[in-house]
Amino acid sequence: MRKLSLLLSLLFLFPTLIPPPLKASQQSMTDEERKRAFLRARGVKSNRTETTTTAATPTPRPRPSPRAVPTRRARAVPQATPKPTPRPKTKPRRRTQSPPPTPEPTPEPTPERRREATGKPSRQRSEPPSKERETVVVEKSGFAGDDILPPPAPEKKGFWIFGRSVRYKYLTPEIRRAIDRAPVARHRWRYIVVHNSATRQGSAKAFDYYHTKVRKMPNGLAYHFVIGNGTSTGDGFIEIGNRWTRQINGGHVHSDYLNNISLGICFVGDFDRDKPTRKQLEALDELIRYLRRRVGKVNGKEAVIKAHKDINPRPTSCPGKYFPYQWLYTHFDKRRR
Repeated sequence: MRKLSLLLSLLFLFPTLIPPPLKASQQSMTDEERKRAFLRARGVKSNRTETTTTAATPTPRPRPSPRAVPTRRARAVPQATPKPTPRPKTKPRRRTQSPPPTPEPTPEPTPERRREATGKPSRQRSEPPSKERETVVVEKSGFAGDDILPPPAPEKKGFWIFGRSVRYKYLTPEIRRAIDRAPVARHRWRYIVVHNSATRQGSAKAFDYYHTKVRKMPNGLAYHFVIGNGTSTGDGFIEIGNRWTRQINGGHVHSDYLNNISLGICFVGDFDRDKPTRKQLEALDELIRYLRRRVGKVNGKEAVIKAHKDINPRPTSCPGKYFPYQWLYTHFDKRRR
């Protein structure tokens, strides 16, 4: 009984020792939570640290480094330019009279070059010494010391003053004037050579193109005269080449010496297959007679008429097997008549 009374007295004196009844919300609490609630009711702080989820502490941002203050460059102090040292003043010299210059002898004027066969004075062109000289094709236009032969008087037929001028059928006045205008050197032309073109048609223009572009002849047409056969030009029509008007050597014979002293007349036609026309032979007759009078005589002899194969150093069939050689030599060579 004493123990029971003692217990009751203790409970009366210390009511806090008996815990209050748990609420419905506290009944579902865990033991740990109950212990905490009890300690809160007793006013005792728990030394135990609550296990709480700590948030991730943010990493501190790097502080910006202080900007480097640009240092000002020191301005270059311009160096003082040294002043030029004054030159000592010199006394002006007296001008002495220089002796008068001795006059240099003036060179004598060179004699003018002889007019070429073209009738125009030649101009001297100075070439630069550094550049190599190009190959020059020299075209002979006569012999040194030869003078120009004037055109002959008109040919007449008949006796003395009763004769009349010769009429030409193929040598028109225009062709005769072109032949007379050429500056022919005296004793230059000694031969007249007859050729055929070995083509059934053609003209001086066509042959000039062939000789310039294909055969690479710098002066073009190799002949001095061309007589047409009625294909590209008229039958018996006479064409004058630039070699006659310029009075330069021909290119119709395989010899430089013979080309320089012989005139070339070319028939249009292939006389290994055909015969020359009658008008071509008549035109050749008029042309040769006129040229003989125009070029004059050499050593008292008229220009010699030759077929190409009879004067060429190399063998050739020009002017063809059907060309009338007998007529050519007997008609123009008095000794063979």
